[in-house]
Amino acid sequence: MLNWDDYRIFIDVARSGSLSAASISLKIDAATVGRRITRLENALNSKLFNKLPRGYQLTQAGNDLKEHIENIERTEKIARGSLQKASESISGNFRIGAPDGLSNFVLPSVISKIQNKHPNLNIQILSLPRVFNLSRREADLAIMVTPPKKGRFVTKKIVNYNLHLAAKKTYLEKFPNIKSKTDLKNHNIIGYIPDLIFDPTLDYLSEVTPNRTPNLSSNSVAVQMQMLNLGIGIGLAHDFALAHYPDIIPILKNKINQERGFYMVRDRDDLSSEQSNHIASLLDNGIKKEVRRLQLDSKNNSGKI
Repeated sequence: MLNWDDYRIFIDVARSGSLSAASISLKIDAATVGRRITRLENALNSKLFNKLPRGYQLTQAGNDLKEHIENIERTEKIARGSLQKASESISGNFRIGAPDGLSNFVLPSVISKIQNKHPNLNIQILSLPRVFNLSRREADLAIMVTPPKKGRFVTKKIVNYNLHLAAKKTYLEKFPNIKSKTDLKNHNIIGYIPDLIFDPTLDYLSEVTPNRTPNLSSNSVAVQMQMLNLGIGIGLAHDFALAHYPDIIPILKNKINQERGFYMVRDRDDLSSEQSNHIASLLDNGIKKEVRRLQLDSKNNSGKI
């Protein structure tokens, strides 16, 4: 007899490409995952994976099975969406993949308001400095700086945001004569670790100090902000993050002002879910309002400096 739970394990291995990655997602050990895959292959009398040094690769039979299971998933989503529309309730788990700057300084306020209105909804923020794989269901929805150019995705621009060169007030009191980009050569620069910048759009500093490696760096925006707050250097900071640090102020405002945008990216199949559409709409409006509010607060805090 076939065990439907084996199909769930199969699809996780198919999407992740390895037993270890699937075991983390499924919260069972890798050996058990391997046994369940073998059991499914025996039950279907088909080899579903080729075991390669770099992981598990689907055979043609495996690809065919994956397609059938994903069709079932799409049908289930449509049915679930219809039921949720009828009940007019929002519940369950919803995972958002987002850059860590947005995750740290914008999303907590946004999701708290959503969850207060929908207490049966569990919202998870997957905050990692990388691209999220919606096809593997790492997240239900992703916020990105650069939207994907291919795949079964629907993309919508949410809002633009700005970045300015900034430093702590006490740092600027010690080094007041920063009048141009050339003056930056004698200062510690804070930024991303160059070889860990996964998206060229996030290579902010290259526009300001070309060919220079930051003296102090992290792949986390939150860590960079803490470095700035210690008064140990100068770095590019999101205006919405500066609103949380009134003692960190922008400099060279008229010379350096970078603009980027946040995009909402969803799997096309999710459009059939009334609940997903509603949550996406709440996030879209909430992020837009919060980013604009924080940027205005940052502008007011910095005054005419």
